[in-house]
Order: sequence, then structure tokens, then C-alpha cells
Amino acid sequence: MTNLEGDWRVERLGGLLPPMIGVWKRIRGERGQTRIGPFWPGAPFRLVQRREGYVTLVYRPPLWGLVDELRAEADGSWSGQAMLGRHELGRFRMIRRGRTA
Repeated sequence: MTNLEGDWRVERLGGLLPPMIGVWKRIRGERGQTRIGPFWPGAPFRLVQRREGYVTLVYRPPLWGLVDELRAEADGSWSGQAMLGRHELGRFRMIRRGRTA
């Protein structure tokens, strides 16, 4: 999971997710936050390795039940699905901050 360390820009790909303007994820070790802009402290999560190439971000209160399922892409980005229970809320992509897509 070390290749997830860092700061990631989030792009909406589809589904019920709102526009992801200013949304980014900060990941340090097995913990992180989803943030909006530089001021909001973020929604905390922990990383859980599910199987080779897949990682799940499990959100802590107040976002109980929300998980992001991530899959590594060949270009170094991660594709994800935001899930609430068994229902997909939307799809997104994470790109390391400082890189262009």
C-alpha cells in the first residue's frame, strides 16, 4: 500500500457523486482523509488491503457505511468506486497531486 502514500487529486467519473472540484485525499500509512480545499479538516478513513491490486478506504464517523474501493491503474493513478453498503454512489479517479493526467 506504500504507493498510495501522498496527496491525491480526485476526479469524478460518473454516478451520483457531486462535482469533485477541490476534493483531494491525503494518505499517510494506513490512515487518511478526504478533504475539500485547504481548510476543511477532512473525513477520516483507514486503509484495508482486500486482495492484490485492490484497496478499500473505510470511512470513520460521521460517514459510517461509506467505503471507497480502489484499483491500481498502469499509469500510477487509482480508479475507485464510492460505495454505501452494496450500492455504488459513483466512480472516480485519484491522480497524484503535482502530476497531470
